[in-house]
Amino acid sequence: MGFSKVLTKCVVVCATATCAVALAHADPLADNQAGPLTRAHVPRIALDDDVYLPTAGLNEQIIRVPVDAAGTTTLETTIYKPDGAGPFPMIVFNHGKIPGDPRTQERSDPLPFAREFVRRGYVVVAPNRQGFGHSDGVYEQDGCDVEKNGIGQAGDVAATISFMSKQSYVDATHIVVAGTSHGGLATMAYGTEAASGVRALINFSGGLRQDACTDWQGNLTRAFGAYGEKTKVPSLWMYGDNDSVWNAPLVAGMYSAFAAHGASAKMVDFGTYKNDAHRLVGDRDGVHVWWPAVEAFLARVGMPTGVQYRVADPSMPKASGFAAVDAVDSVPFVDEAGRNGYRNFLHQYPSRAFAVSDSGAWSWAEGGDDPMTVAVANCQKQSSAPCRLYAVNNSVVWGDQSSTTADNGVGAPASAAAQRAIASRE
Repeated sequence: MGFSKVLTKCVVVCATATCAVALAHADPLADNQAGPLTRAHVPRIALDDDVYLPTAGLNEQIIRVPVDAAGTTTLETTIYKPDGAGPFPMIVFNHGKIPGDPRTQERSDPLPFAREFVRRGYVVVAPNRQGFGHSDGVYEQDGCDVEKNGIGQAGDVAATISFMSKQSYVDATHIVVAGTSHGGLATMAYGTEAASGVRALINFSGGLRQDACTDWQGNLTRAFGAYGEKTKVPSLWMYGDNDSVWNAPLVAGMYSAFAAHGASAKMVDFGTYKNDAHRLVGDRDGVHVWWPAVEAFLARVGMPTGVQYRVADPSMPKASGFAAVDAVDSVPFVDEAGRNGYRNFLHQYPSRAFAVSDSGAWSWAEGGDDPMTVAVANCQKQSSAPCRLYAVNNSVVWGDQSSTTADNGVGAPASAAAQRAIASRE
């Protein structure tokens, strides 16, 4: 069955995916069976050995990837790549779906994910599938048939890989396909007819939730079972315990159905992550959780994992000593509503940032790739005066003029990924 889109009737309420299962140790291809699973212990990542490596940017570029031969339908696609001519191994990242109209969804801009792979010499390709954001075409729901929905979405993944494999800087013999939530479903569906150079699939909390459909959990489980019958490419599945979309029994069922036919697959239960395991891949903080298992998996299937470039994370301002971070009454300019906002900020997870202006405007942000940029940008929407960072993570930085306003980029417009810092994905 080729990749195609078939539209049928039935209302789709939302799409998402995540839950809990596990890994005995970080050996993702140790077995193919869907037997009892144990909790993985995931160490924190360390990149202290890259001091003497060449420095590189992400070289972010937005292109249009043709879906059809005539090029009449194209996908808005973000590319990140190392410096140089390559050829580089490639990883394709498939986005999730926000609730509501997919046309309102921002361009796929997975900066924490991209940064980690560019560090290791990969080209990272993030297409917006048809009907999402500024891509052409329409999002076809395929009614309550989850299997067809995934295969339809996989058609756009196939078109992206076909186009990118012809680029001179891409090594078409070393390709990985990854996706989160609805993009995880698309990734696993793509595995049924993967190109010859695709060596691995990574499923972050993948699936499609259709609450308006009868037996949507059964539909989803059977879809993964159908994909498992035809998939020959090894896959790594990563789900967490406190996911807002999937419960543990459902995830275990999806994985068991997929692996029942002998598909090479490994499940990792990474435990709880902040307030929702479903947000793992969109958070820079999440890299420390998912990378160790991904690294072991990629090494096992013959993909490179060593750090080759120094790619900087967003720079952190230094503590100024202006006040203790929990001294609410020390925050300048804000009224009681602003002080309550700051109290709320103090209950957020790091990474977090709080911004104020001398007009009394304020805003905080948490998670994503760069909450500092988001906090300043959202504050600026309410103020004609410049907004500045007051606190970052667990430190007050007010008065540190080296990192406070738009003069040095902190107040620049937030990236698409940053604006989605707290958004749930389907």
